[in-house]
Amino acid sequence: MQPLHTFTEAEKSALAAVLASVTANPYSDRPAFAAQVAGLRERGEVPAALLRATERLKAERAAGVHAHALRNCPLDEVIPVLDQDDPLADKYAKKETFVGEALLELVGQLLGTPLLSYATRFNGDFYIDVIAITRYRGKQTGYSDGELAFHNDRTAHPVRADYITLLGMRCPESEVTYTGFVGGDALLAHVGPEHEALLREPHFVTPFDVVSKDNNAALTVSEKHPVFYGEHSVRYVDTHTTVAPDAPPAAKDALLALKDALVRVPKSKHRILEGDLFTFANQDGLHSREHLEITDPELAATRWLLKTYAFRDEAASAAHADRWLGGVPGRVGD
Repeated sequence: MQPLHTFTEAEKSALAAVLASVTANPYSDRPAFAAQVAGLRERGEVPAALLRATERLKAERAAGVHAHALRNCPLDEVIPVLDQDDPLADKYAKKETFVGEALLELVGQLLGTPLLSYATRFNGDFYIDVIAITRYRGKQTGYSDGELAFHNDRTAHPVRADYITLLGMRCPESEVTYTGFVGGDALLAHVGPEHEALLREPHFVTPFDVVSKDNNAALTVSEKHPVFYGEHSVRYVDTHTTVAPDAPPAAKDALLALKDALVRVPKSKHRILEGDLFTFANQDGLHSREHLEITDPELAATRWLLKTYAFRDEAASAAHADRWLGGVPGRVGD
């Protein structure tokens, strides 16, 4: 897919200087960090190029476009190589500047999409790492070194992000990985009305992912849920979501129809390069990870993206206020 905007070198430098002025630590004092980023907006310091890009992005989202990329974004001058046995602790120890985190926070604020975090993951951080963690290699999780089938993030959980944003921090040029995306509206166009009716009923379950289970051994499988809900939102992990034990036989046929649709429907793909910001709908579509060409698996496993989860708007965030943990808006449990 074509980027919505590619920053010129001058635009990139101007934005980098503004972001570098944020001095609070986003991991030890996220409220202060978010407040400093908000100050950039309040004082009119946000460069016009980013303002124009986010305004266009908002307009295209409102028109039904679900995935967007910004290219040649500023990053920290030093991008550390993280220890993949414990990349989080290594990031805390090595990362001394927070340009990437400030960009993600600023974009979220400009788009009006409050950030979401999970208290049981990554110490409840709002800015997390997508990187292969040694103990998850070969497993079906975003923290593995492998491909990922089409899915939503946190499908089995009751609180799920409306949007996901990824920022390419370390993306080896020789190793070709694509992020695929397909909108729920496109899937529905390929599923007949009889199957759609069943897919909108709570006849389906999704197992919790391996990372969630590691953090909470009580988690096994989701409550029964529909696959489609709202206008065209979707809750599904290919090869994992299945029919509930008491589902009517026709529910299995409906699920097979969805699988067929997922094969047939046109999809978009984006290769996240270093400095790419890729943002897409988590509930209004499905995304995947596809390896097109991996010549050095160990090098490919060092791919590192910074990631945020976000709600659709302030109202969507406020709807979950009874779930906030530790009095931190946007931080929920399992």
